[in-house]
Amino acid sequence: MQIQWLGHACFSLTLSNGKRIITDPFDEKLGYPQPQLVADIVTVSHQHFDHNAVQAVSGNPVIVQAEGRYTFDGISITGIPSYHDAKQGKQRGNNIIFIIESEDLRACHLGDLGHILNPERVKQIGNIDVLFIPVGGYFTIGAVDAVKVVEQLKPGYVIPMHYKTRYIDLPISTPNEFIKNYPGYRVEQMLSLKAEKISAAPQVIILELNSKQ
Repeated sequence: MQIQWLGHACFSLTLSNGKRIITDPFDEKLGYPQPQLVADIVTVSHQHFDHNAVQAVSGNPVIVQAEGRYTFDGISITGIPSYHDAKQGKQRGNNIIFIIESEDLRACHLGDLGHILNPERVKQIGNIDVLFIPVGGYFTIGAVDAVKVVEQLKPGYVIPMHYKTRYIDLPISTPNEFIKNYPGYRVEQMLSLKAEKISAAPQVIILELNSKQ
């Protein structure tokens, strides 16, 4: 599995057979360069413009935007309910956590998670190889709660998302407050994963923006 960051909460997950999954595609109004996206599957964690721009993705992909379990030729996707805020959705509504399973790897995209996970959700999510986690705060959990969620899920790899960059004008923070808790973090252009090489201790990876899909 090859993972690239396309901006905000949008990632490209490309499998060894060439199948591609895109998470939370954004509208051009967000400010990031609009990548030319082609995918087989698109996941949408919630219906906000910076996460649900499925019209930007070509290739006639299957759109997964609801809770439940879905299977597609060696790919399993499970949507788990959560909230966009710490008040059970009363401020910003619901959010879907997606577990993407393929090639003996389990990736968890938290979408715009706005709260610490309860024990039931932690158990439901299970063991995770790579975790995509929002760290910018305001609309989502911030650095302090993100560290707590990492401790809850104990993934092999942690990829921060939904944070302030030069491209966007949102009242959210940079990833600095989060990554200072992980002095061994790395910056990579792309993350290539194989199931047998997953670390037992969380490795934090800051992915560089790739807008040339």
